[in-house]
Amino acid sequence: MNKTVKKVVIVVVGIGVLFIAILLFHIITAKPAVYENANLQVSRIDFKSNIDSLQAKQICTDLRTIKGLTSDSIIVKRNVVVYFHNNKITNSEKVFNELMSKRAYEAKRYVLLASMASKEVCPMNQNSFSYKLSKSINQFFN
Repeated sequence: MNKTVKKVVIVVVGIGVLFIAILLFHIITAKPAVYENANLQVSRIDFKSNIDSLQAKQICTDLRTIKGLTSDSIIVKRNVVVYFHNNKITNSEKVFNELMSKRAYEAKRYVLLASMASKEVCPMNQNSFSYKLSKSINQFFN
């Protein structure tokens, strides 16, 4: 009985050490992901009246025909349309003008105030302990 328990403990500890070694190897050798989204931009169009479901479908259809928009990221809520576009291909002003040329929408392009354009938009509290801890761990392994 004593030898059996000793063998089980040795096997469990061995498996645990193996898993920890694999995890450490992965952490040390893993490279940070490189994203090609540096050219992806979010823009907004404000409509004067609320958008019903029929108008939302029509707006989405019109936006999907514009070159440079990512077709799966068009968000329509109440009287606002938010969309993502490739700023190497088009810009928000061109998209707005093309959309307005398709139909007679009563809308205006949302332009960010200059005072807000320079502000940082990180959603995480940069003074929190969890942010500082994750940043230091990330810097250690990179």
